[in-house]
Amino acid sequence: MANYRINEDVRLIRELLDLSQKQFAEKIGVDVVTVARWETEEITASDKNMEKIYTCAFDNKIFLNEIKAQLYEEDLANENRKVLYHGAKSIIDGAIDSKHSRANNDFGQGFYCGESFEQSSLFVSGFDNSSVYIIGFDNKGLSSIEYKVDQEWMLTIAYYRGRLKYHENHPLIRKMIKKLDNIDYLIAPIADNRMFRIIDSFIEGEITDEQCKHCLAATNLGFQYVFKTNKALSQVQILERCYLCNKEKERYQNRRLDDNRISDSKIKMSLRQYRGQGQYIDEIL
Repeated sequence: MANYRINEDVRLIRELLDLSQKQFAEKIGVDVVTVARWETEEITASDKNMEKIYTCAFDNKIFLNEIKAQLYEEDLANENRKVLYHGAKSIIDGAIDSKHSRANNDFGQGFYCGESFEQSSLFVSGFDNSSVYIIGFDNKGLSSIEYKVDQEWMLTIAYYRGRLKYHENHPLIRKMIKKLDNIDYLIAPIADNRMFRIIDSFIEGEITDEQCKHCLAATNLGFQYVFKTNKALSQVQILERCYLCNKEKERYQNRRLDDNRISDSKIKMSLRQYRGQGQYIDEIL
């Protein structure tokens, strides 16, 4: 299974900073022999030294992961493959599967990936051993569904997150869920916990579907791919595991805070502008 490419990364960082092995070793506080052995893969770096290596790059404005993501996107575009990102709280051990996924995710069990390296990093930035996997995906011969921010997407997420217990046998709900039968993968807007609180307000009858839809559009997080079948997973390939140093995690968290401040204002405007428009949950079900 793909792991960190320490040997390549150390050489690249040194080259970009125009440092010899000795100079780089002095810069991060290790022995020059250690650097040489990293580059020849004779030894692996400890957790402490991993943090030193990637913090050094970050402090010198070398945003290694973003560079890698861009290069992969350019390369795979020529192969008609899609580059995706999977934020992981720990290492992926063994073959990719959907069994380790929670049943109460947005669309139930599946292997979830995002279109943005930054967004995937943000979801796991609060965990000590988290990392981001760069994924290559070939959709040839696979069946799929694509969702947008609308009533169907909101109700489907509410169903899988266990918020429609009293309505799960309603014909509208059954029809929506049946659409996912035998689908290999789906593409849908990402809904984080903050967005789900808005959906919950809709399910609780506090706001209409129109208010909910426009509030959610204001908190746009991009799209996620959810792989549901073994056939789809067989066409998903881990290309590389990327290390997130603490400063990089903090950078993404700060960006999200700034985005949240902007979207909070949009949410308040949407609630006011679309008040009384659309339907409440009891009218729909």
